This record gives sequence, C-alpha cells and structure tokens, in this order.
Amino acid sequence: MGLAGVDLNLLLALDALLIERNVTRAAERMSVGQPAMSASLSRLRKHFDDQLLVREGRTLAPTSLALSLMPLVREAVAAADAVFGRPRGFDPLVDQRSFTIMASDYVTLILLRPLVARLAQETPLQRVNVVPVRSDFAEQLHKDQIDLLVLPTELVGPRPTFAHRHLFHDRYVLVADRDNQAIGPALTVEEFAQMPYVAYSGGPLPSIADAQLDSLGVRRRVEMSTESFVIIPFLVTGTPFVSLVHERLARHVAGQTHLQIAEAPVALRPISEALFWNPRHTDDPAYTWLRERIAERAADL
Repeated sequence: MGLAGVDLNLLLALDALLIERNVTRAAERMSVGQPAMSASLSRLRKHFDDQLLVREGRTLAPTSLALSLMPLVREAVAAADAVFGRPRGFDPLVDQRSFTIMASDYVTLILLRPLVARLAQETPLQRVNVVPVRSDFAEQLHKDQIDLLVLPTELVGPRPTFAHRHLFHDRYVLVADRDNQAIGPALTVEEFAQMPYVAYSGGPLPSIADAQLDSLGVRRRVEMSTESFVIIPFLVTGTPFVSLVHERLARHVAGQTHLQIAEAPVALRPISEALFWNPRHTDDPAYTWLRERIAERAADL
C-alpha cells in the first residue's frame, strides 16, 4: 500500500501513542478526544496487523513491532515538522500544547513544582509532564521523546551537542539530624570518614558529590544508599547518618526534617544546572515560551 492509501494523520497518532503509551495522554498530546485516539489506534492495528500496544497491568507496553517502528516514526515526524511545521505564533491562553521535561527529583521539587503550579493558574491549557532522568537522555532528546532536559552541565560534558542555557548554581552541604552531637562547628575529613553515610547510588547517573570525594581520596562509611536526592534529608533525620546534598534542597526541607546543615568537610565544586533542548526547536514559539518561563523561575531562586 502506497502513501496515497494512508491517512498521514495516523503517523502523528502513532507517534503520540508510542511516546505516551497511554490513549488518554496521547489524545491530550494531539489535542483530540479519547474516542478519536482510540479509533486511530484501531486503524493502526488493522494497518500493521499487530496490537502495537498491549496492556500490562495498568500500563500499555509496546510490542516488538512497535519498538522497531519508534525510531522510524520519530524520524518521519521530525522530517514532516521540518517541511510543514514552520514556527507560527503561540498564545498560551489559546493554543494548547503538551510538553515533557526530564529532570531529577531535586530539580522537580526546587524548580519545576512551583513553575507547574503557577502555569496551572495562569495558563491552564498547557500541560507539563515531568519524567525522571534516564541514562539515554541524549537519545531521547535527539528523537524528541522529551522536549526539554534539566541536568548539571558536569554530566553532559564540556561541549554539549544540544542547545542550552544556564539556569542556576548550587553547592553541596553536609546534612545531619539536628541532635547529632558528632557534628561540630568544623567537621574534619577524618571525622567525616568515620560517620555512617547515606550515598546517592544506583540511579541512572553518577553522584557528582561522591565523584569529587573519590577524586580527593575522601573515604566514606556508606551504610545506606538511595536513588532519590529528595529522600536523603529525611533519611538522616532521627538517625546517626550524614550525607551531602544540594544546599537549596537542604534549606527547602529543613523545616520539615529536624535537619542541621553544615559545611562539607572538604571544598567541593558547585554544580551548574542547565536547560537543554533539540536545536530543531530553538525558534519554535511554544518551546521558546516555556524555556523563558523556566528561566524566569530559575532567576527567582
């Protein structure tokens, strides 16, 4: 069957379904009703003679054929955007868009949560999805599986291949329970090495703080690890544990966690959080609008 016999709108529907893996969210992404998206999925299944998405518990999982189609579909949609998707005006009060941002739980709490709350009040038509950082972030950004990425420049490299702008700096501080008497006014490296330590470990990306400690030869007595930055201050509360976390995070949750904040036992380089996007979308008015809103929120920090 040639292109003359295919409704090319199904390409966009297939793209949305493969990205969202949820009929309702795919419909919202395309600004159509759920029945219309369900009908498109039925037509796609008939065309490919394959289920494409099958239910696994509460989610939809792609079939082997769907997985093989994903890079081809992304490439085809990107090519179509280059031909037909020339940037036009964008009015966030009238035009409806759905954006996906990849960010850590720390960035989500400090930067994106207040932003999303504000957008919900001021521009309720816009939908922002936040997904956790994955090790294949570069591939996802290149294939437009995500729209924006917030990540420390230290993890991207000195010459990123994506368009980017700086958002904010942060530094590492030592956190412990407020009643932990072992934390003096100036903790030595030797004292720090003897304390039970909570490490960020097992996530898709390495810990910048621990990498610096390793390079300085600073030992840790790791007795607990977690894949969440945000949970660390809560883990040290009421325990003899200590850890190193971002200062903005520590101060944000200090009132909820009976936390004390002290200087790190050695001088550590601060991190630089940046916003990354595919250069294809640099001039897209909708992307530009959201990037500016994120930058404004970062400036408020």
